[in-house]
Amino acid sequence: VLMFGLGGVLVEVLKDVAFRVVPITGRDARQMIREIQGFPVLQGYRGQAPADLDALEGLLLKLSAFIEGHPQVAELDLNPVFAYADGALAVDARIALAPA
Repeated sequence: VLMFGLGGVLVEVLKDVAFRVVPITGRDARQMIREIQGFPVLQGYRGQAPADLDALEGLLLKLSAFIEGHPQVAELDLNPVFAYADGALAVDARIALAPA
């Protein structure tokens, strides 16, 4: 299962996340990003440039493919992921493997 959200309080308190079962399609990735309540933040606010939504969609698709190709991965957490006007960057990753 793949989960997308803005992180922080929006995930922990408001549960503002989207879920899909892997593998996902491009349409799934677009919908996941757009269905969270925090989507307007990604569109740009208070003079901030909008996030590169194509880069976020690509990241979700790559994660889906990675998870599908590595069934031994029990959990994978990218946190934080910075979404810039031109690209996205995963700063840290935590991967837990399923017991052998």
